[in-house]
Amino acid sequence: MKELSKAEEAFALHCRVEELNPEREFRFHPVRKWRFDFAFPIEKLAVEIEGGIWSGGAHNRGQHFQSDAEKYNAAIKLGWRVLRYSTEMVLRADAINDVLEVLKGSK
Repeated sequence: MKELSKAEEAFALHCRVEELNPEREFRFHPVRKWRFDFAFPIEKLAVEIEGGIWSGGAHNRGQHFQSDAEKYNAAIKLGWRVLRYSTEMVLRADAINDVLEVLKGSK
């Protein structure tokens, strides 16, 4: 498993505090090797943390942006809900608050 970024570590901590146990690096597609950063498979809820958005990271470059669009569109077609966050959004607790809201609505 890859090393966690600052935002991924923060989100993992927020999940532990809320007693949530998402799967890390969850492979959701039956053919492609795509993975979600965090997934709640039963609820089909995925959390993606996008790094380097202010520093010209890979997710902002043409080819990678296009690959991400293909991945997220495939996930939607398979019935997944995908929540995407920047580091700042994770650190100010937007991500965990949204996840809690969505999971509450799933029950």
